[in-house]
Amino acid sequence: MAKVLLINGSPHPHGCTATALEEMIRTFRDEGVETELIHVGGKDIRGCTSCNRCGELGRCVFDDLVNEAAPKFQAADGLVIGSPVYYGSPNGTVLAFLDRLFYSTHFSKHMKVGAAVVSCRRGGNTASFDVLNKYFTISGMPVASSTYWNQVHGFSAEDVKKDREGLQTMRNLARNMAFMIRAIADAKEKYGLPEVEHSAFTSFPDGK
Repeated sequence: MAKVLLINGSPHPHGCTATALEEMIRTFRDEGVETELIHVGGKDIRGCTSCNRCGELGRCVFDDLVNEAAPKFQAADGLVIGSPVYYGSPNGTVLAFLDRLFYSTHFSKHMKVGAAVVSCRRGGNTASFDVLNKYFTISGMPVASSTYWNQVHGFSAEDVKKDREGLQTMRNLARNMAFMIRAIADAKEKYGLPEVEHSAFTSFPDGK
């Protein structure tokens, strides 16, 4: 069975972001996709220090939720990252989590399907959406889209439940992700995954 890992970057486990993700979880269930939700936003997670010890240890040197989530990410066929908007950007805790999760895990993320979901009262949604999508696009992960940008609006969970278009967007996003995961699995069996080159690494050591 296909599996999607969902990350709630909000410190409020039953808030606006959770409401959006729960709508997706219900749709994934209807599509026969297994899900697991991890609450990140309320945790004490420090940022990456660029110590590069993960290259030696095979995990992050800071042994916390990042290392707990890593094998779940590896086993998943898709990843959904949800975050509220704080000052026109995702929650700082989830960014610290993602920096370390993506950098310290050396397994291939190629062709895992990714989707970002943001919640806001009014503005900053598309800027936050753009930040989260970059984790996918640097990792060879196809990005799932919906019938609008993947966002909901509201100051509370009850507000989000009134955002009919936003919740519709979440359902369509989950259906599109489920389809992409199945299509990639089918293509992998028939044709194999696309070749990935890693031989070139742009550097200008001569300073010119």
